[in-house]
Amino acid sequence: MATHSSSSSFSTLLTYLQALAQTPRRLASRAPSVSSSYEELSRVKARSGSDMQRTLRWFDLVGLGIGGMVGAGVFVTTGRASRLYAGPAIVVSYAIAGLCALLSAFCYTEFAVHIPVAGGAFSYLRITFGEFAAFLTGANLITEYVMSNAAVSRGLTSYMGAAMGISTTKWRFILPLLPNGFNEIDLVAPAIVLILTLIICYSTRESSVVNMILTTLHILFIAFVILMGLWKGDWNNFTHPGNPQHPSGFFPYGASGVFNGAAMVYLSYIGYDAVSTMAEEVRDPVKDIPIGVSGSVIIVTILYCLMAASMSMLLPYDVIDVEAPFSAAFSGRSEWVARVIGVGASFGILTSLLVAMLGQARYMCVIGRSNVVPAWFARVHPKTSTPVNASAFLGIFTAAIALFTDLNILLNLVSIGTLFVFYMVSNAVIYRRYVMVGTTKPWPTLSFLCLFSLTSTIFTLVWNFTPPGKPKPFLLGACVVIAISILQVFHCMVPQARKPAFWGVPFMPWLPSISIFLNVFLLGSLDGPSYVRFGFFSALAVLVYVLYSVHASFDAEIEGSLGQKNVEIVEESKQSGEEEDPSQKV
Repeated sequence: MATHSSSSSFSTLLTYLQALAQTPRRLASRAPSVSSSYEELSRVKARSGSDMQRTLRWFDLVGLGIGGMVGAGVFVTTGRASRLYAGPAIVVSYAIAGLCALLSAFCYTEFAVHIPVAGGAFSYLRITFGEFAAFLTGANLITEYVMSNAAVSRGLTSYMGAAMGISTTKWRFILPLLPNGFNEIDLVAPAIVLILTLIICYSTRESSVVNMILTTLHILFIAFVILMGLWKGDWNNFTHPGNPQHPSGFFPYGASGVFNGAAMVYLSYIGYDAVSTMAEEVRDPVKDIPIGVSGSVIIVTILYCLMAASMSMLLPYDVIDVEAPFSAAFSGRSEWVARVIGVGASFGILTSLLVAMLGQARYMCVIGRSNVVPAWFARVHPKTSTPVNASAFLGIFTAAIALFTDLNILLNLVSIGTLFVFYMVSNAVIYRRYVMVGTTKPWPTLSFLCLFSLTSTIFTLVWNFTPPGKPKPFLLGACVVIAISILQVFHCMVPQARKPAFWGVPFMPWLPSISIFLNVFLLGSLDGPSYVRFGFFSALAVLVYVLYSVHASFDAEIEGSLGQKNVEIVEESKQSGEEEDPSQKV
């Protein structure tokens, strides 16, 4: 057989047009094709050339998780979510979002322990639902990370201004030729992104040390803010707005406002997802990953709730500054405290940027290994043992977006992307437990997942669009009873096809199912324009897959760089059951 290059479909215009003519056949071959954990840990991983060094321990992961989450959540989204949606009940919003994140974190942990590679959700879905589902998820992951980092870097400029006593308007200027939301130019944000890009390209271990130092300083500032809020704050602010004409009480906008706020602040939990992408660089994945991922989510949820309570005590919800809520809360009463908080928030946002940029580069690296984007992104530099190409490209792209895009546009898009990815991983962990390719039939599990998601969607629609009255509680109760019944029937009728060898989500399938429900419910709390933007980027990802990725993947399959065909994967599944690779048992 003649040899094929991995770019044979793109060598000339004629060959590309011929490849496009074969798109339906190639989609049927590649879109549902699944990889195996053995392939991900061997042949696919080898495409990066050099290996990433295993230098991280559980305390590094906890530090990276705290550093990655705290800055984004409290210092960028809290003010907006409290003033516009939840009011003082922003504390409850953070608790709900934290519970949802913890359940999703359990799902991530099971996969990360079983397949400790840098791909995170992309790799998990590739070995479960196939290449297309993984690519669509990977595209949304990259989008959410880039948008999140751009949003957080712009939030950083507000706190730097507060720390120095300089108005944000002096940091930014308006270009009237650009549309609203994209015409406020910020030069500081992209400069910070580019500096952090250089750090993460240099070394993962040194990046972790920098993160630990900044995170330690940041925790001290958090303790300071909580204590100052308790000292200077007023308990009456939990129930009394600044303007008597505005809604009062701890829940001024009702339960719907609490969940709308939870959906917005969910951005703050992207950090633990970044921790899971560091699995390839962890010394002992079986021990360190569960502690690092779940521990960081629990600690950060407690910190978020305490800081949100502190902010709510300092000011009535309707006068909270949406850009820099904590600094503004002390302005006029303790200027030096406002300056100190500005410095502390800057440390926190720097750590969240650093961790998220580490995560986005590793996602892109592993997506490059699978050939659905150019393999250039997969290269690991032999001297630094870091994915330099992916880090540099995404750093420059993030800096460009941070230069001109409004914070609110970025936050809504990021929240919906995060919830979608967490929803997919929760489905994947159930599917993988109950379905073994070639041994068990997938339809019972797929039917359960579809029915449960449909019931969750109906509950969400009733919650959001049915007017108050007697029918609404009845309809909501009926949905809950149906969902529990579906879950119980599945639990009793369908046996698990595999048991995790090292670490697994407890109370299967109950906890992942609750995660599915919460993610669907929070998705329903977002506004219409968020779905329009999400649909646009998803459609763009599908277009890229059809026009490029499926053909590049097909070429790689022909030349053998993607490893064995699906038939061989089935045989491997039959023989190994859990598909565990001895190299994981470190």
